[in-house]
Amino acid sequence: MYFADEASGRPFSKDPAVVKFKGRYWLYYSLPDYKGKPSKGWSIGIATSDNLLDWKKAGELTSSGEAERNGFCAPGAVVLGDKIHLFYQTYGNARQDAICHAWSQDGLRFTRNPTNPVFRPSGDWNCGRAIDADAIVDGDRLLLYWATRDPAFKRQMQGVAAAPLTSDFARDKWKQLNPDGPILKPELPWEGDCIEAAAMLRHDGRLYMFYAGNYNNAPQQVGVAVSDDGVRFTRLSDQPFLPNGPPGSWNSSESGHPFCFHDADGKDYLFYQGNNDRGRTWYLSMTPIAWKDGKPVLATARKGR
Repeated sequence: MYFADEASGRPFSKDPAVVKFKGRYWLYYSLPDYKGKPSKGWSIGIATSDNLLDWKKAGELTSSGEAERNGFCAPGAVVLGDKIHLFYQTYGNARQDAICHAWSQDGLRFTRNPTNPVFRPSGDWNCGRAIDADAIVDGDRLLLYWATRDPAFKRQMQGVAAAPLTSDFARDKWKQLNPDGPILKPELPWEGDCIEAAAMLRHDGRLYMFYAGNYNNAPQQVGVAVSDDGVRFTRLSDQPFLPNGPPGSWNSSESGHPFCFHDADGKDYLFYQGNNDRGRTWYLSMTPIAWKDGKPVLATARKGR
């Protein structure tokens, strides 16, 4: 699977998020600014598929309200009842970027949370910024994972907040679960100064975080950590789970910004972005995930899934 939106005049899609809703697969992704774009800056594109392999653009969101004035992107998606919920970041506001929330009953038209942005972190260990949202159900609560930077705005780290699953996910419903420091920060050589884009997956009662290590094209690669409480995480390896490709491959510049999708048939998939020209273009791809001894392993996709 390789997908890229060409509305900007070149193949360019980043930050995938996938759900199954009303019998179809829905892909949400970051779409850059381009000439004639309905709204300023980055936004979110929408594509659909019947088989997780062949995707067709179905629309794009335009900015709504002051929070999105300079742009918005990097969606995380989760289906709750009869709605798709998107958690996404504002863009272009440096330390003021934060997480917003919207929901839809048809996959295309989204209603914004009137309290947007709904979350930004507190604590003197971070700069107050929140980006790269992902959400997963955990009992009677929804866990919201996000990335932030240190006060010097250099190192990217992971955090988590929670809200009651029955709430409206408004700003006053979120409680930061790591007030004193990050739940995961860059420590390994290949992670550089960045851990971002948490992609959450539950398997056998444990929470697995697939994360992007290093900044874009440094190269960014995907690692994995595991937790029993959603807050304290342990890496499964000191090496990337999904590395960038070899010279000449489509993803030689990076394999980054993951998203995990658990299908109704019990199969798991890892979506991610990549390119081979240091960010002039960006494609989205997918690989199935299998499990062995409580650890994820890369599987081989079969035609027609």
